[in-house]
Amino acid sequence: QVHLVQSGGGLVQPGGSLRLSCKASGINFRLHTMNWFHQAPGKQRELVGNITGGGNTNYADSVRGRFTISRDNVWNTVWLQMNNLKPEDTAIYYCNTRYKQRDFWGRGTQVTVSS
Repeated sequence: QVHLVQSGGGLVQPGGSLRLSCKASGINFRLHTMNWFHQAPGKQRELVGNITGGGNTNYADSVRGRFTISRDNVWNTVWLQMNNLKPEDTAIYYCNTRYKQRDFWGRGTQVTVSS
C-alpha cells in the first residue's frame, strides 16, 4: 500500500523560508514523478511543481525562482524548499504521486505566511 508521510510547514513571516518533506513507501520510488500541490482557502488545489525520478523539475510560474523541489531516491523522500515566501503562498500543501492509475496524497501540511 502506498503511503506518503509529510512533515514541515508552519507559520513564517513574509520573506521567510520553510521546507516540507514527504517520505514515500509502497512504491518503487525512483520510478515515480513526485508532485507538490497547494490549496488556498476557497480555491482549487493547484500544482506547485514536480520532480521526475531522474530529477527533472517543473514549477508553476507563481513559485519559479523561489521554490525548489529535490529528492533522494535512497531515502524515498522528496522535499519542497520554499524561499522568499509571500502571503499568497498561504495554503495547505500536499505531496502526490500516481501509481497504477490512482492518485495518492499526503495528509497535507499548513503553511501560513503572515506578519
